[in-house]
Order: sequence, then structure tokens, then C-alpha cells
Amino acid sequence: MIYEWIVRPVLFRFDPEFVHDMTVLAGRIGGSNPITRAIIRTAFSYSNPALEQEVCGVRFPNPIGLAAGFDKDCKLMHVLPDVGFGYEEVGSITAEPYEGNPNPRLTRLPEDKSIIVYYGLKNCGARVLRERLKGKHCIPIGVSVAKTNKDFKTLNAKIADWKEGVQLLKERGDYITINVSCPNTFDPENFNDPKLLNQLLKGIGELKTRKPIFIKLSADLTTEQLDSIIDVCDRYSFVKGLIIANLVKDRKKLKLKSPKHMYEGRKGGLSGKIVKPYALKMVRHAYERAGDRYVIIGCGGIFTAEDAYEFIRNGATLLQLITGMIYGGPATIKRINKGLVRLLERDGYTSISEAVGAATSRQRRL
Repeated sequence: MIYEWIVRPVLFRFDPEFVHDMTVLAGRIGGSNPITRAIIRTAFSYSNPALEQEVCGVRFPNPIGLAAGFDKDCKLMHVLPDVGFGYEEVGSITAEPYEGNPNPRLTRLPEDKSIIVYYGLKNCGARVLRERLKGKHCIPIGVSVAKTNKDFKTLNAKIADWKEGVQLLKERGDYITINVSCPNTFDPENFNDPKLLNQLLKGIGELKTRKPIFIKLSADLTTEQLDSIIDVCDRYSFVKGLIIANLVKDRKKLKLKSPKHMYEGRKGGLSGKIVKPYALKMVRHAYERAGDRYVIIGCGGIFTAEDAYEFIRNGATLLQLITGMIYGGPATIKRINKGLVRLLERDGYTSISEAVGAATSRQRRL
């Protein structure tokens, strides 16, 4: 309540990218010594055995992860466990560093609980991140890898760049995400296209990474397109999961409440509450189609424990968020995790894994 009534109104008076940068700085300071970490942990951390899972051989203390796009350059990994996250995904990282698209790169739409994101894969590059990720971590770390946002002359050159990024990072973190769904690059070729995805995964397979590989998909896919992508993934045993979903790019299907002047002419994909119905539908379809073969990570419009539980019951084993935390504050993760335990107990479950897919026509055997 303090955050929503006092802190957020003040923060929302400032440029959103400035606030983001200051939040990262504050997080780095907070995670830099055991005293501040203990204070943060006392305020925000929450644990319960019912929230623990082992997924693809990795132990997750709870299902709530920080999605790629917030801690792009892995500066917050020391403080996020104390804020209550069960894991984080850094990046998206590209083989070469990229300074990002022109400003404005973030635009708030408070009436829609959404943010227009136009970073364009701004990041420090795979070589820098590889050094930062050395050693052990307190929570699982996923590494999201994308294609450098620059002009490539051939398809082979694009795939070679992607492979270079994965090669540099394949021994870091606990899993690798192949982000084929960033809506903010100037490349007209979309690797959600099954033919292009097949060629990309064929190249990734040559690297023989031992880490589980997840594919991050667009929120704009139809069920037919999703089926085609699953068919491609079935050819590659190293693909272990699907992250559903990224930002919404197609605004024609959205019914925005915010005044038109707030978003007209602003480039980028949209996050937040408006993504939820599209992501949830895709999660359910993917689970019913392939929940016995792939881990589903739900992402898009998760603000409350009820949102999180709905994704879980529709097939998501793990969850990710960013916008929910921006609008709800740092206590959001604790509220969601405590609420999940309450909802599990209400329905007679002793663990998250028992509830996965409970609202669908099938339940995956874990």
C-alpha cells in the first residue's frame, strides 16, 4: 500500500528508463553487502516447501522468476534471492554489445497496467556477461540469447551470430533461452517462422550444449503457428521447454484504455495485463498439445497470486514477470508466493507440481 499510494506516484513522475536504471543501481548497492541483504531478505523473502520444484535437473526454490529484459546485464543476481525471486533470466544477450534503439525506449500506460518496450536488445555483449556469470549462484540463472540487432547480409550470417552468442555462454547459468520473439529489431525475418526456426535449431544443436534449452515465443502467435513451432522443436531433443510469451507487437487486436496520445507514434511491444489473455491461451494449448514433452514457463500479465495460479493450473510449471513488479512494487513476489501457498492448501495440493495443468484436459506426469 505504501508503494502503490506513495512511492509509485513519485516514481511515475520520472522518465521510466531513468527509474529503471536507478532501480538497478539501488539493487546493486543493496546486494553488495550482507547487512543490506539481510534487511531486504527480512522485508521481502518468503519460502515454503510447497513452492519448491526440480525442473530439468535444476532446483527452483519457488516458481517466480524475473523475466529477461529487466536485469539485462546481470547486475542484480546477488540481491534478487533476497527480494524473493526463485530464479532470474538475464539478457537477452547478443554476441556483440548493442547500445539499444533510439529513445524513447520505455513508455508507461498506467490505465492498462502496461509498458511499451523498445530497447531493441540493449546489452553488454556475451563476452562481458560470461565473466559476470562465473562461479556459483544463490538461485538458478537462465541466460536469454538473441541475435545481435544489426544488419546481416545472409541467413547464414544471422545464425552464425546466434551460435556465437550461445557458444560463449553455454557453460554459464542453469539453462539457455533462445529468444526468437523480440519485437523491437529491424530484421524483417522472424525466427518464429518454422522453417527459419528449424535452421536455427539445427545450428544450435551443433554446439552440443549440456544445458536445457528453452524457446521464448511471441504473444502474437496463432494456435496453428504454435503447433508448427512445436513440430519443429520435436526434432531436437535438447529443446526442453517453451517460454510463453514475449511482448505483444500487434496493437490492432488490443483494446487499450489509455488515451491515444500516450502511445501513438511510440514504437515497441507491449507488456503487462493486456498480454495475459494471449499468453494464457497459448500456455494452455501448448500444455495440452505437448505438456508431456516440454516444460512450460508462463509469462505475461502476472500481477497477483491468482494470476500466477491460473497460469499454473493451465500448464505452466514456472512463471516470469517484470511489469507486475513495476506496478506492484518489490513486495509483489512475496505476496504472490504466499498467495500461491494459500491457494494450494485451499485446493488440497501439497506442492506446485501437483497443480500444474489441473484446469486442462490432461495433467503432465512429472
